[in-house]
This record gives sequence, C-alpha cells and structure tokens, in this order.
Amino acid sequence: MATSSLTPTNSWAKPKFSTPSKNQLGSITNSLSFAQPNKTSYEAQQITKPPQWNIIQKAAAMALDAVENALTSRELENPLPKTADPEVQIAGNFSPVPEQPARHKLPVTGKIPESIQGAYVRNGANPLFEPLAGHHFFDGDGMIHAVKFSNGDVSYSCRFTETNRLIQERSLGRPVFPKAIGELHGHSGIARLMLFYARGLFNLVDHGQGTGVANAGLIYFNNRLLAMSEDDLPYHVRVTQNGDLETVERYSFGGQLKSTMIAHPKLDPVSGELFALSYDVIQKPYLKYMRFSKTGEKSKDVEIPVSDPTMMHDFAITEKFVIVPDQQVVFKLSEMIRGGSPVVYDKDKVSRFGVLDKYAGDASKMKWIEVPDCFCFHLWNAWEEPETDEIVVIGSCMTPPDSIFNECDEGLKSVLSEIRLNLKTGKSTRKPILSEEDQVNLEAGMVNRNKLGRKTRFAYLAIAEPWPKVSGFAKVDLFSGEVKKFIYGDEKYGGEPLFLPRDPNSEEEDDGYILAFVHDEKAWKSELQIVNAMTMELEASIQLPSRVPYGFHGTFIGAKELECQV
Repeated sequence: MATSSLTPTNSWAKPKFSTPSKNQLGSITNSLSFAQPNKTSYEAQQITKPPQWNIIQKAAAMALDAVENALTSRELENPLPKTADPEVQIAGNFSPVPEQPARHKLPVTGKIPESIQGAYVRNGANPLFEPLAGHHFFDGDGMIHAVKFSNGDVSYSCRFTETNRLIQERSLGRPVFPKAIGELHGHSGIARLMLFYARGLFNLVDHGQGTGVANAGLIYFNNRLLAMSEDDLPYHVRVTQNGDLETVERYSFGGQLKSTMIAHPKLDPVSGELFALSYDVIQKPYLKYMRFSKTGEKSKDVEIPVSDPTMMHDFAITEKFVIVPDQQVVFKLSEMIRGGSPVVYDKDKVSRFGVLDKYAGDASKMKWIEVPDCFCFHLWNAWEEPETDEIVVIGSCMTPPDSIFNECDEGLKSVLSEIRLNLKTGKSTRKPILSEEDQVNLEAGMVNRNKLGRKTRFAYLAIAEPWPKVSGFAKVDLFSGEVKKFIYGDEKYGGEPLFLPRDPNSEEEDDGYILAFVHDEKAWKSELQIVNAMTMELEASIQLPSRVPYGFHGTFIGAKELECQV
C-alpha cells in the first residue's frame, strides 16, 4: 500500500470478501474511483482548482507532509486490525466506484408495478482516494445511488455528495481529513489530529465548515432530500429532472441548525414534523433533542443530561414521545492517550432508555428506564400501549456492542428484540422476537413508513449473513414471531430492504413492495430487485449499467414530491 501523501494510486489488493474470476478483474480495476473523478459529468464542473499558497504555506505543507509520511510508514510496520485494514474493509463489492451520469431505458425483467413512480435513492460510503493507512468502511465519502421511475422509463445515476471535506481533498489531490474510525486511535490518532489542526492554522485546510462525509442516512423533508452522517450538518441534494443528482448546499435549515444531526431523524407520518438528535463527543451538552415543523421551523434545543458522550446513531418516536437510548458504547478520548480506540464498550455502564414528551421544552420530566446489557445500533419502531402503561420498542440488539468498531473474536450477533418500558413501574423487559430455530442476524431495514411511531405488525430487515454481507431480507411478524425469508440468489448479496407502500391509504400494512440493490458476485453485475411484500415474490429486476457497492440507508421520493423540490 502506498505511503506517499502526494499521489494516490489506482491499484488495489485482491478482494477478501469475494474472489472474482480473471475476466472480471479488468472491470473491477476500471470501476475503482481512486484516481481522477469522472470529468465528463456534472462532477467535472465542481472540481476545485489547486490552492494558491504563499511561500510560508508551501513550506508548512511540505513539512507537515513529511511528518505524515513518516507517521504512515510507522503505522504500516505492523499489521492493521481488521476493522481498520482497507484490504478487508473495502474489498470485493465493498470497494468504491466512479460516478455515473443518468443512463436511461435500463433493461427490465418482469413488470415494474405501475404505482412505482419517483426515485429510489440509497446512500453509501465510497472513498474518493485510496486510503494511505487505516480505513473503516464507515469512513468513506458519501455517494448516493438513484434509480428514477418515470412513465415506463427507468434511469440510474450515482454521485458523490459534495461535502466541504470532499471538495477540499479533491482540490488537494489526496486525503487530508482524519478518518474517524480507521485512523483516530492510539498515539498515531492523536498525531493525525494534531497534523490536521496544524494544517488549519496555516489555512491549508478549512475545518470550520464541516468535516463530515454525509454517507449514512437519507430523508426527504420539506421538499429537500437530505444526506446525513452524525459528524456534520445535513447536505441538501437534488434529484434532477433527468434523473441525475446534484448537491445544493450544506444545509442549516436557514441558519437555525448550529450543531450536527444524527443520521436517523424521524419523520412523523401524521404531523409531517421532523424529530432529531445531535451529540457532541468533546464538550457538554453531549446530547440535544430538537424538532422541526413540517415547513422547517426549528424548536429550541432540549439539552438531555448524560454523563458521557454516547454513541447515538438512532432513536425512536411514538405518537406522544421520543425514545432516546443511552447505551454502553461511549466515546472516551482519553483512551487514545493509552494507545487505544476512543470508541469504548463500557461494561460498567447500565444501558437505559429515556422517554420524553415530543413537545417538551426541557428534559426535566424525562423518565429513564434501565435495560441492562442492551445495545441497539438501530431501532425499527416504537409505540404506546396505554392499557399497560408501556412503550414497546423494536430494535436489533448487538453483541458484542462494539464489534463494528473494534476487532473481536466472538463474531457479531444481532437479535431482533421487543423491549417493553413500563412507565408506571420504571422497569423493563426484553425478549427475542424470533424463535431459537429461526434466529438469524437481522440488521438494516424498516417498517411501513406510514405507520412509524404507531403499532406495527411487520418489519422488513436485512438478513446479515454471512456477516458482513446480506443474503436476503426477512418479513417478520412482530406479533407472532413468524418470519418469511426472501433470498436474493446464488452468490447474490444486497443491503437494506426498503418498503414502499403501494398506496398511502391502504388498510393493509404490508400492501407494497420491497426495493433492494443486489450484486451478483459471480457475474460481477448489479441489479435492483422489486419484491411484492404480500406474496414475497419477485415482481421485476432492473439491470444496472454499473456496479453498486454494498451501502447503508435509503428512501423513496414520489413523483409528485420530486416536482416540488427546491
């Protein structure tokens, strides 16, 4: 692996997650986006000219580059852990692809349901440059993949979200922003932070306008598609009439939002309001809650008292409450001084869930209920059951909790669970929803979005096996525990299943379709599969013009919503 900080290479190691045949290797090499961006597309218009530095800045840049090169060489003297090794983290179909302009009239097998009109968009991590040292899959630059359906025509495009981080690194021709998970651990992580801020002192980089990658969540709110990761403000991205994608701006809700927003804000399907959290890993308040009216007016921040900065990737809403998990994965920057990772599994901490009125002006009446040994990276839904004074939370409980971030030998387990919070007694219960013989890792998915915060019977979740790949999805009856599986096919793997209601007024909760990107690792081709959620049968498959890497979360924007974009 290259140690020079000046010129990224276009070579890559043999994939470890899959081993393509010889005749596929050429297409894999051509699909990597570690060299120059695609200059024939909209992206070319966004390429920033190389910075014009004065003699002091040039000298500082050379000195800091030399320090970084020495640091990288030192890091690579020892094997990287699997959670920071690029040859593991972004091999096979986890590896990046170049941008693609909108390409139309894609071949379709089967028949696309007439009700599907609009755009399916999915986010993911796609590093622009080859990592020089440590890299975790979550560290990649945000790229959105879009499939647009318009009166029989189907198009596909993929574009980087033009974050301030990506624009600056592209102008410099190499990565300079520290990678939050892959690089920021131990003494070398401290050194990289110091290098980054030293570059800021000499105005070689600008870290005052956000350092995030916007690679995780997507939500359509107030006529805007927002791309998010919890390390920054959202980015407003527009789906063009042609089916292409363009970044509009780093979005602060008209100057109202002053802090980061987590990747999973919740859109209430009845009120149209947006609810969100923001967390800080350095200074208090470590956690804040906020809401936005359906037209984008922000409430004042509600400071939520937590003793330590906590990993807060997701939360839940009900009709009346927000449900905030305060779990055992915390941030302790002091661990870097001891040579470790700042993302820590605190075994002495007892996990708990906070229940707060959605319209509370402060957290004084927030009720905390302990849920021991529980870490849910994602919460799929929650609702109130007034007859028992309980709130039901549906989530996937991971063990070990920090296995995504830190190397472990046990292997990850993700158990779909029903958690009950009794508001009268202050006690909790937790049980697996699937029987022992049906138990399978279920991670990434959703319920019918028209039912969010209300009692739901079905959840559609990725079958995360063989971990970390997804072999299909499960339709789970949350009441009976019955599970129906849809497997993508031999050596075919995908990601998050998106449930799209056929009709928002339908009385049947499962009246709709599952959309999922699927990659054939044997043929090295990607497709979009559309599955009938009632019958669990494949309705149509759309052959995509380029490979779609495994990614994160998505949403669907209806045709009428697309017409109202700003």
